[in-house]
Amino acid sequence: MYTVIKRLEISAAHELALSYASKCTNLHGHNWIITVYCRSRQLNQEGMVTDFSWVKKIVQDQLDHKVLNDVLPFNPTAENIACWICSQVPNCFKVEVQESEGNIAIYEKD
Repeated sequence: MYTVIKRLEISAAHELALSYASKCTNLHGHNWIITVYCRSRQLNQEGMVTDFSWVKKIVQDQLDHKVLNDVLPFNPTAENIACWICSQVPNCFKVEVQESEGNIAIYEKD
């Protein structure tokens, strides 16, 4: 089994739709640290699990320096973002999304 890990940092803003009072319902930004884990039993014809540059392109082109509410079709919590990234990246099985120091959400496929 081969595993590759790509760590990126993006800057993006969001506001959360919450059922309780929170300052996070106001537009605010983070320097997000995103770690994408991909694996495969076999390498592709180029000898890779997933090209690191594809992961960067998928994540940064769609999310970096954006208002996440404008580009994602769901409430942009760290948990939802992690799940969405995992569905976008070939061979991805796990994504960690850190929105600030000490706040990390992890999505992992069963």
